[in-house]
Amino acid sequence: MSSYGDRQKAKEIFFASLKAVDPYEVVRAHMEGVLQRYHTGGYKEVFLIAIGKASCRMAEAAEEALEGINYRGGVITKYGHSEGFRSERLSLYEAGHPVPDLKGQEATEELLRVAQNIDEKTLCLCLISGGGSALFVSPVEGLTLQDKQSITEALLRSGADIVELNTVRKHLSKVKGGRLAERLYPSFTMTFLLSDVLKDRLDIIASGPTVPDPSTYKDAYRVLQKYGLVDDAPEGILKVLNEGMKGLREETPKQDSPVFKKVENIIVGSNRTALYAAYRKAETIGLQPKILTDSLQGEAREAGRWLAEKAKEVKDALEGPVCLISGGETTVTVKGKGKGGRNTELALSFALEIDGVEGITLLSAGTDGTDGPTDAAGAVVDSETIKKARARGLDPLLFLDDNDSYTFFHQTGELLITGPTGTNVMDIQIVIVR
Repeated sequence: MSSYGDRQKAKEIFFASLKAVDPYEVVRAHMEGVLQRYHTGGYKEVFLIAIGKASCRMAEAAEEALEGINYRGGVITKYGHSEGFRSERLSLYEAGHPVPDLKGQEATEELLRVAQNIDEKTLCLCLISGGGSALFVSPVEGLTLQDKQSITEALLRSGADIVELNTVRKHLSKVKGGRLAERLYPSFTMTFLLSDVLKDRLDIIASGPTVPDPSTYKDAYRVLQKYGLVDDAPEGILKVLNEGMKGLREETPKQDSPVFKKVENIIVGSNRTALYAAYRKAETIGLQPKILTDSLQGEAREAGRWLAEKAKEVKDALEGPVCLISGGETTVTVKGKGKGGRNTELALSFALEIDGVEGITLLSAGTDGTDGPTDAAGAVVDSETIKKARARGLDPLLFLDDNDSYTFFHQTGELLITGPTGTNVMDIQIVIVR
């Protein structure tokens, strides 16, 4: 089969994986439990909060199931991710991601204001998906939004992983790290989570607003130390962390807090769900599928090299067309001035490693349809990518060194642009080897 044919197959597999983690479907499958608790618990209303890139689709499923029940609340999603969403009872807010903005802060404060009126006769339903850490933002006393924007940008550029980033975020927020659960107490809270983090850690998904937080102020400070950010961090952030380490600020709620006796957290979809769907799709189109890992992490360019080596190993022992599947979330330490995301950087590194090795195709993309600060989900490359680029006068190494992978693939025509997908379960890589 031609390289073009394998590119199309990779896309088919990718879209099949997205279908398996459709936020509407995974929430709908769990709403019976919400209705049962509502009807047996003597509640008078449901307070619904949906936060994240997948929040609109999640909210649609919840609203359909809650027909005939008194409910209210709101939805906060990323700009451009609410297309087609309509609700007569839920307020809709769009805000900035991955760096929080004023719209996100205003939306969060409004939902917290409304939540002040709830009591034990209110059943709270929280629908949480990736992106929630940036979208659900309320700085602690003594901090400004600009402080949080500054440290978020610095951590993102440094290559900090999501666990490290959210450890810091949780200790600068009124709503993260279990603090939303505190605010909703004593009402009972049911939280459905669409996981976008490695190993589906509840406390890391959207910084765990309804989950006990095992991390401390000291852990957050150590993250800043690790990446050399202490000297340049905003004064307010250092003050908050130092006061916390001295016991002058209350820690985020831990597992033994009575608050969590009235919270139920349920993962309704994850990267693993998507990978198994990709596996089944690959089988149906005549490929031999193998899931390499659901925990791909580290520097994107190093992950690209590792995947390329796996592909070449498989090719040497090949008995039939193989589909290697992986998922996770890599990072990019930004040293250049270019434009790109972790998936395009991974794809460019992969393409360099397989240059001239025929019969290998890779798709690497974010399941939310966005890759870093770009309009692409990722890229699709094959054994001819580098050869064709050089024929056009492009030097792929220069683009990689400048973290300019988006520009490279824009010029080669190999960007994968899906638009917002409505879901978010980290990244997926599809490698087809012949």
